[in-house]
Amino acid sequence: MPLERSIVIHPNPVLRRKAKVVERIDESVRQLVADMRRIMAELDGAGLAAPQVGESVRIFIVGARDGSPEQVFINPVLEVSGPVEPHSEGCLSLPDIFGEVQRPPRARITATDLEGNRFTLESDAFEARVWQHEFDHLEGVLIIDRMMPRCRLRNRRAIRDLERAGG
Repeated sequence: MPLERSIVIHPNPVLRRKAKVVERIDESVRQLVADMRRIMAELDGAGLAAPQVGESVRIFIVGARDGSPEQVFINPVLEVSGPVEPHSEGCLSLPDIFGEVQRPPRARITATDLEGNRFTLESDAFEARVWQHEFDHLEGVLIIDRMMPRCRLRNRRAIRDLERAGG
């Protein structure tokens, strides 16, 4: 019987690990991506990284938006540019916690898709921020690490409650 994956909540330690490189795209990777798609759709997320479903591997997905199709990013390499700008962010692994996070507005990403093809995309729109957010998950970084101090303070109780609950 296949493993039933679900969203992992902070402070689960998998969220703080640097994810491992995907060595080959096989049926286990395809099943992981299928599970991620299901979970992202159920929770209405903009994107989802493999560590958020308990798998410490370098994969994330971004949902279809404004005419762009859903995309799978395996072993992504991210470059960002421009002065940082604040924008409100939330995270499926930190339910009900939102705050302003400073990120550069432009990003260029190179990754592999599920068929094994390398591709490069550039954006200065919403998806640039989503790529950065999901890439952070592959590095073990959460929005609470990047949140502006006043937002972190405002969310202190909710963060503490999650930590006490144990994720």
